[in-house]
Amino acid sequence: MRVLLVEDNPELVPLLTKGLSQGGLAADSVGTVADARRALGAMNFAAVVLDLGLPDEDGLALLREMRRGGDATPVLVLTARDAITDRVTGLREGADDYLAKPFAMEELVARLQALLRRPGNLLGRLLTFGNIALDTEGRQVLVDGTVRTFPARETAVLEILLRRGGNVAPKRLFEDHLFGLSGEVASNAVEVYVHRLRKLLVDAGATVKIHTVRGVGYLMAEDKS
Repeated sequence: MRVLLVEDNPELVPLLTKGLSQGGLAADSVGTVADARRALGAMNFAAVVLDLGLPDEDGLALLREMRRGGDATPVLVLTARDAITDRVTGLREGADDYLAKPFAMEELVARLQALLRRPGNLLGRLLTFGNIALDTEGRQVLVDGTVRTFPARETAVLEILLRRGGNVAPKRLFEDHLFGLSGEVASNAVEVYVHRLRKLLVDAGATVKIHTVRGVGYLMAEDKS
């Protein structure tokens, strides 16, 4: 799943991005409130990691806007402001969690994963369909209980399909979560990864198939043949 990282420290951003990736969370990073607004308007994120001391505005201003506008995306505030009053203010403004700097990367990832496991959010620990299971934290794919090695992008495609539970996943959803705001996406990029995943599933003996819904996207269904 993809998260928005709102942080202006150029030394911290790559460390956070790497740590989140190791926890199964891809991150798009921006350094200002203005850029965060544009990112949130461009695509849906599973969660937001929000610094408060940003160069153009206080991060709390963005948090207020999100909540007043009905945006319930989980927000973890990550900041050097560690006084009790600061934490209380952040939580009252709508933050779902608050982590003071300095922090352990493992704790940040664990807190995000805990937020996303809450009812109504996107990230369950174990997703299953047919004889397939995906451990979203360990990024392990299991077929009939046996661990299979799938590349990261193909695993991400599988995760999206599993989350739809037999419903159609629009092509744009794959583009957003695979490539985010990082740049141009080749016209056939999603098709390529879906094709590779199909082959991996067949080779692993999966009892599901990925069907193309022309002009819309893809869905996963049990193979009745």
